Amino acid sequence: MPAWAPDSWTAHDARQQPDYPDAAALRVATDTLRSYPPLVFAGEARNLTAALAEVSAGRGFLLQGGDCAESFAEFHPNTIRDTFRVILQMAVVLTYASKLPVVKLGRMAGQFAKPRSAPTETQAGDTLPAYRGDNVNDIAFTAEGRRPDPQRMIRAYSQAAATLNLLRAFAQGGYANLHQVHRWTHDFLGSSPWSRKYRETADRIGDALDFMRACGIDPETVPQLAQTAFYTSHEALLLPYEQAMARQDSLTGDWYDTSAHFLWIGDRTRFAGSAHVEFLRGIGNPIGLKCGPSLEPDALLRLLDTLNPRRVPGRITLITRYGADKIEAALPRLVRAVTREGHPVVWSCDPMHGNTMQSATGYKTRPFERILAEVRGFFAVHRAEGTHAGGIHAEMTGQNVTECTGGAIDVTEQNLADRYHTHCDPRLNASQSLELAFLLAEMLNEELDARRQAA
Repeated sequence: MPAWAPDSWTAHDARQQPDYPDAAALRVATDTLRSYPPLVFAGEARNLTAALAEVSAGRGFLLQGGDCAESFAEFHPNTIRDTFRVILQMAVVLTYASKLPVVKLGRMAGQFAKPRSAPTETQAGDTLPAYRGDNVNDIAFTAEGRRPDPQRMIRAYSQAAATLNLLRAFAQGGYANLHQVHRWTHDFLGSSPWSRKYRETADRIGDALDFMRACGIDPETVPQLAQTAFYTSHEALLLPYEQAMARQDSLTGDWYDTSAHFLWIGDRTRFAGSAHVEFLRGIGNPIGLKCGPSLEPDALLRLLDTLNPRRVPGRITLITRYGADKIEAALPRLVRAVTREGHPVVWSCDPMHGNTMQSATGYKTRPFERILAEVRGFFAVHRAEGTHAGGIHAEMTGQNVTECTGGAIDVTEQNLADRYHTHCDPRLNASQSLELAFLLAEMLNEELDARRQAA
């Protein structure tokens, strides 16, 4: 491998990058970021790698979820709390049903930049740069708003820092205490059948905790009952920002991207000669790779050799995104190739991006039944191949939005306009997320039963 440096990506093909009109202003912004403290620490990233190594070995499950794109306008502590809360609910359902530890990874505190299918957008005859996320430009369709502004990276850093501060407080300060499991219920779920099923699960957990307390095991003596490990992630898309957040660990001398614990490479930026691949191959964080229909097995193996030449368990998570109608035909080729070559990976399912459609009412949406169908197909493939269906990667929110149709609450195309708040792609709401968690628990138990029978 050629020598790596934080800026070696600049000699490669850097796609999906904004065209900043003022190079001097960009340098000022990135120099400022380099002088700021890291958002996460190398030791935290190493802990996540170790946890993901357990998932890759079939001894855990990865739950990754959060906003499609964080925004400056919707930045509010209640929004952060609600998304954290629904992830806790999903994790409790999965842990209780499967008896496996769940790695909790938020698409939070940095998920600002978004890839675009075209560099420009045209409305009413006017053509302007595409919206690339709040850390690049504004969603408002104006010439001033769509002008890429490097100072937005500074604001994104500040918002990420505040979000991380609150998430750490929730995770370590008592909010994640399992004795609070009943209080995590979202008020608007009401009499949803999945809310009732969650309350039943919470009752059983409460009974178990009462028994443990009677035996002298409580949050005061066992901290794991009162707190949880929660990690952050985002797509490492905006390379000037990611380079500015790269730091050399004082203990090991290795480089880490301190903007998040986990970074991933998107489906549009994982090609041969990619600047994103070049940047991420040199950092020590665990990383993800989106795998869509265009990815051939040989190309995937070359990427794995580049990104994880030492084959470190937990280093790579492969996030598949095919669509409900393609996954069972396309995924086995990748699974067989990776298994044959002995690469240790976490297999995770993104059932969102391949199931996006335009509704008759003009809103971009995702039918919940197609999301569930892709999850079922994902588990069916891994069950057939004897591999571990190790994770889920979902765009979701704890808010009571109406962006994905279907589910037990039965959001219809006519309902989409009621609470359609996303800055980019449609997200599952809390009720749909909880429904997905119960399906995942069912599928995971079927896999574990099959594994036990085979043993």
